Amino acid sequence: MGAQVVRAIRNFNLENRAEREISKMKPSPAPKHPSTKSLLREHLSHHPEIKGEIARKDDKLLSLLKDVYVDSTDPVTTVQVKDAKTQQEPKEFRLPKGHHFDMMDIKNIPKGKISIVEALTLLNNHKLHPETWTANKIAQEYHLELKDVNSLLKYFVTFEVKVFPPEDKKAIQPK
Repeated sequence: MGAQVVRAIRNFNLENRAEREISKMKPSPAPKHPSTKSLLREHLSHHPEIKGEIARKDDKLLSLLKDVYVDSTDPVTTVQVKDAKTQQEPKEFRLPKGHHFDMMDIKNIPKGKISIVEALTLLNNHKLHPETWTANKIAQEYHLELKDVNSLLKYFVTFEVKVFPPEDKKAIQPK
């Protein structure tokens, strides 16, 4: 009920109010600072041709503006892009190496990628036996690129726990 009253008040005499707003004088430019008014008057008194230049319409510029033509096309829809993505070649997969740390939920791994467990395993193998587990052997075993394996071995290390023996025999021994 309240919405009908608000709508009736808002639309009351709408055409007359719109006509009144349209017929009003156009807004005048913002007032200038008093110090600028005197400078403008002085400049116009020395150069009266400027006033005529400001009010004059330039026919050449108007004709150039009429020659401007804009042609627009709609962007490619996302449906077409999705169709292109679905037609990609199928990826090659491999079975995960080892069956530890509950890896049974992982069915297959894309070639060129490894799981976290495999990454930790290969880093540990390389750390324990670097002459056996070289970068070339790791790349062949896990179907990786050699540069990726070299970066992996260079920038990633596994955690290492070191237990230092007590130097003092009076130290409390762990139970």
